[in-house]
Amino acid sequence: MAAVSLRLGDLVWGKLGRYPPWPGKIVNPPKDLKKPRGKKCFFVKFFGTEDHAWIKVEQLKPYHAHKEEMIKINKGKRFQQAVDAVEEFLRRAKGKDQDLTIPESSTIKGMMAGTMAAFKWQPTVNEPVKDADPHFHHFLLSQTEKPAVCYQAITKKLKICEEETGSTSIQAADSTAVNGSITPTDKKIGFLGLGLMGSGIVSNLLKMGHTVTVWNRTAEKCDLFIQEGARLGRTPAEVVSTCDITFACVSDPKAAKDLVLGPSGVLQGIRPGKCYVDMSTVDADTVTELAQVIVSRGGRFLEAPVSGNQQLSNDGMLVILAAGDRGLYEDCSSCFQAMGKTSFFLGEVGNAAKMMLIVNMVQGSFMATIAEGLTLAQVTGQSQQTFLDILNQGQLASIFLDQKCQNILQGNFKPDFYLKYIQKDLRLAIALGDAVNHPTPMAAAANEVYKRAKALDQSDNDMSAVYRAYIH
Repeated sequence: MAAVSLRLGDLVWGKLGRYPPWPGKIVNPPKDLKKPRGKKCFFVKFFGTEDHAWIKVEQLKPYHAHKEEMIKINKGKRFQQAVDAVEEFLRRAKGKDQDLTIPESSTIKGMMAGTMAAFKWQPTVNEPVKDADPHFHHFLLSQTEKPAVCYQAITKKLKICEEETGSTSIQAADSTAVNGSITPTDKKIGFLGLGLMGSGIVSNLLKMGHTVTVWNRTAEKCDLFIQEGARLGRTPAEVVSTCDITFACVSDPKAAKDLVLGPSGVLQGIRPGKCYVDMSTVDADTVTELAQVIVSRGGRFLEAPVSGNQQLSNDGMLVILAAGDRGLYEDCSSCFQAMGKTSFFLGEVGNAAKMMLIVNMVQGSFMATIAEGLTLAQVTGQSQQTFLDILNQGQLASIFLDQKCQNILQGNFKPDFYLKYIQKDLRLAIALGDAVNHPTPMAAAANEVYKRAKALDQSDNDMSAVYRAYIH
């Protein structure tokens, strides 16, 4: 088979993981981003998104030569917007050839070469796809919306698609750049809990065409979603009994148990075949207990806590950690694509809870350290803004760092992730360490700082309000 001839600047169709092809352009990667080892690949910027990825050459096709073919197999709204963006790019380029950033010789000749006719792309987009090379690394970047720091606060997200044998196999399912073109499940979806995270999740489920029934302890929060097309459930039991898969996202272990075991709770609506997915961040003992009672009634159970904040929830860019019923995980595919950029299956019930607590333990400890550094800079006569600028130029640069520091410098502590919840997660992570006799001294120290912030009435502010624990 003839080799695919592609060059910098070529317009292409890029195939990422198991998702449909997407139009993009081969560009130079950032200077500090190394090319993955192994097979030949190109760095592609996708149209209609802010996403970039290293794509193997065998997963690339010339844009023009395969345009009609790709349009026939993908009808999503965001996909069409991406194609329109390509055509607009071409129209502008044709109007002023002297400013064209892609050489004609590498686009027209490269894309229309006769050898492309022999290029086969298997499997098709209608088949379940796994990366042919399980060790190939996709490096995806999302740029911050702040233009002044976009060059320094690019976040590199390493995604390794791999599947190992055994009960704790890990599988990452990327939906970045293509979750606008998903086909919603025909199953009826229920959702319980419309807090900071749940609200964004439900909004994205509706936008992607899912049929959703909602319930919230404070019923008024359901009104907006009813206007967007959701149905109203009067009780958790009613939602579960009328839906095929019911998701729940509540604040803590007690709330999670009350939702299932309380009056008119989830358990009363469970019967054989009904599915329950708990997205709350709780401890492994709690989620195991809930799994047992759901399964005892013939139901199917999956835990799926999410890593992210309110903004990421609104943007459909959460990271989902799932464990439990593998078949149910697969049934939730379109829902997870709508609400998140990546989902991981971590094996048996309890694994996702443990992993989520460890992730939030690191995040909470990091936030406390940032606040400590900012206050130490201030009391020693150093500029806090300069301190942030230095961090943004170094190895710690991230959107999280920049946003949280900006919150502090502006005195804006509107909750994006409640301080009381990150302190709860630190407490549970410390208990997890105690259970296996593993030291967690950094988390313990951070936990004390958050407890101090809570004593200063910062519970309902953003986690960045931990800063105030250092200035009182």
